[in-house]
Amino acid sequence: MTQRLVLWRHGETDYNAAGRMQGHLDSALTQVGWNQARFAAPALARFSPDLVIASDLHRATDTATVLTEAIGVPLRIDKRLRETHLGEWQGLTGAEVDAAYPGERDLWRTDATWAPPGGESRVDVADRAYEVVADLVAAGTGPTVLLAAHGGLIIALTARLLGLPVEVWPTLGGIGNCHWVELGRRNGMWRLHVYNAGITG
Repeated sequence: MTQRLVLWRHGETDYNAAGRMQGHLDSALTQVGWNQARFAAPALARFSPDLVIASDLHRATDTATVLTEAIGVPLRIDKRLRETHLGEWQGLTGAEVDAAYPGERDLWRTDATWAPPGGESRVDVADRAYEVVADLVAAGTGPTVLLAAHGGLIIALTARLLGLPVEVWPTLGGIGNCHWVELGRRNGMWRLHVYNAGITG
């Protein structure tokens, strides 16, 4: 039975470095991003995950592979762990979004039920990511599983697993590249142990 989840964000990408919004666009890790994954791997290895599941976007899969190859743990790919689909905003910088869609980025940040034009809300993302966790619990996978995914998804999934009211989801801070969240499950409830932990180097 899965009793611990580690939610690990991918390393820096070319879009991160350029300040562009990625969503479902399949951007690549930079050399910094690869190094971030290598620095983080020994710390994550101490969790002794039984399984690693990664988003099918390369930035997450590549990050996960650094860990799974180092510790010899199986890697599974699941597209339900993709980042939030940002619709018409994908590929744009924050300034470009603000110019074309005045005020909407602020609305998106403060309302987890609001979606960018043609995209998903954080609630939508949490729903599909939660299915992955529910499947793990139902299958008796255990006891520790690491999900290699994306910042927006990790925030939304954390809020959903903790049962936080949707109106307070925006109070959770961002997740740094190659940083992680740790949650433990006891008596059927998920509890937050660590948030936005990471190795810098």
